[in-house]
Order: sequence, then C-alpha cells, then structure tokens
Amino acid sequence: MWRTCFPVLAQHKVKWGQYPVSSEVKMADSSMDIVSKVDRQEADNALGQAAKELVTRFDFKGTETTIEWKGELGVEISSSTEDRAKAALEVFREKLIKRGVSLKSFTAGDPRVSGKDYKINGEFKAGISQEQAKKIGKIIRDEGPKNVKTQVQGEELRVTGKSRDDLQQVQQLLSESDLDFAVQYTNYR
Repeated sequence: MWRTCFPVLAQHKVKWGQYPVSSEVKMADSSMDIVSKVDRQEADNALGQAAKELVTRFDFKGTETTIEWKGELGVEISSSTEDRAKAALEVFREKLIKRGVSLKSFTAGDPRVSGKDYKINGEFKAGISQEQAKKIGKIIRDEGPKNVKTQVQGEELRVTGKSRDDLQQVQQLLSESDLDFAVQYTNYR
C-alpha cells in the first residue's frame, strides 16, 4: 500500500518510517528562458497615449501629425513637416519609457517624403537571433557561474543551473552587460 502512496520511497527501496538520504533523491535543476519580446498591450497603450498627446498639444496643431500601427509590430508616424515628425517620434519614445517598454526593442528609420507628408516607419523587434543567442551564451560561459548551461530553443535561450541563485547571477550579469537588444526572463523554475 505505501509503495503506491509514496513512489519516491518505493523507488529508493526505503522502509516505512525511514527517509531517503539526500544523495539518493536528486533535485531537479532550476531553469529559465531568456527571450526578447515586446509587451504588445503596453506598446499599444504607449501608442494611444502618444496619439492623444499629438492631438492635444499646441505645437502639433495644424500639422496633421498622426501615429498608427502598421501590421503587427510596425508603427508609422506621418506629419506635414519633418521636424514635427521627429518630435512625434520623441513623444512616442517617451511614452514607451513610461510604460516600461525598452527602447532597445524599437527601431525607427529616418523621415522620408511621401507625397506632401513626411513619414517615419518604426518596428519592434521580437525574438533572439542565432548571433544574439551565441553572444549571450558566450557572456554566460565566460563570466557566469561555471555550473550553468545554455541551450538555444528557436527564438529563446534556455538556461539551466543547479540553483536559483546561479540563475539570478546570470540575470544580474546580463542586465549589467551592454546588449544591443532587450531581454526578459520567463519560465523561471
């Protein structure tokens, strides 16, 4: 009966009332995923706030300045003057910062003429490329805890270690590193 209730004890052939020695039962390694993605809801809120400010600010009156989504991760700013288009981009960046979205995940082009308007296209970057994953893996191997391993899984990087403390050291190491892309930590176990 007790073998069905306590399979760990039965697996290690421990008698009832005795507990297995810690070396007999292996603890699972801790792991986390390093990803680079944008919180679409926060970016949408920042875009909405920026659009509202562009409508109400005095210096944007009469310039027909707009900001809107183009596709899933693209943003387009349109204005009748080049300097107002650049100013609208700065307003959007300020709103992204206030909403907690990293500017490393957003890239914007230069203003271009489109008919009588100036347009700026921007895009949010999502996912970790192979080169970026190799760069993170090299930083962890060179400067991180020795018993931490990395594995690329599509557009994310799985980091496993013996303890959660090791994973926290990796997080601190990567936050102190000067990476040219934003990283987030998910599936922390």
